[in-house]
Amino acid sequence: MSEDSGHSYALQMINVDKYFGAVCALRNVSFEVGSNEIIGLIGDNGAGKSTIVKILTGVFPPTSGELYIAGRKVDFRKYNVKKAHDYGIETVYQDKSLGEKQVLWRNFFIGRNITHPFGFINVRKEKEIANEIMLNTIGFRGKGITVDSKVSKLSGGERQGVAIGRAMHFQAELILLDEPTVALSLKEVRKVLDFVHQIKDGGKACIYISHDIQDVYEISDRFVIIDRGKIVANILKQDIGRRDLDSFLLEYAHGMKDGVEG
Repeated sequence: MSEDSGHSYALQMINVDKYFGAVCALRNVSFEVGSNEIIGLIGDNGAGKSTIVKILTGVFPPTSGELYIAGRKVDFRKYNVKKAHDYGIETVYQDKSLGEKQVLWRNFFIGRNITHPFGFINVRKEKEIANEIMLNTIGFRGKGITVDSKVSKLSGGERQGVAIGRAMHFQAELILLDEPTVALSLKEVRKVLDFVHQIKDGGKACIYISHDIQDVYEISDRFVIIDRGKIVANILKQDIGRRDLDSFLLEYAHGMKDGVEG
């Protein structure tokens, strides 16, 4: 594969295996994410979703296989969490993405501050950009919430919106949303899903991981289903209804598709 072959893709994983000692966590995993596509990554607990996230975010390397991000081949010998950011991988976790006691504008630039020539933080510029992101990138118009508000004032859905907006600002090739609606009320889940729609509208790519199939179905263009470390299905939304997707997943959950290759 040439260096330029994946430009229509934000991500390509090719024949990825991951072993922890003798235990196989991922086996021959191959899938891609288009440059403006939302993938719903679906699987039971222990299916391998977290292992995929940790490989993509540079937490640990695969045992074998290849990874391309926007057409650039990843060298796993040099790949780590910082390098993942450099490649344009941004992650929004359940509720661990923001500093609780910090004001909003500081959260946007943690570890990536804008500075004056002498190294001092350019507070005015950071506030200006944070305000622009809140208003225009994610359409954030919570009453009484400004860039000077503390994160602790925000609802769960609003916090996830800020984290998504930050990811979009830093020119992400791919935004990973790892169970972003866990423990949120229905109203707050709705806010998060609206923010995820902004990812698509902003021309970005996304992997959306959630146990809530209703949310996954609404938000995704395509479903990648993993079972016991293997990709067992790769289905376009237009090719499957919500109920059929539920039935398909239930068959795997109950072991009715054992031995069927995806």
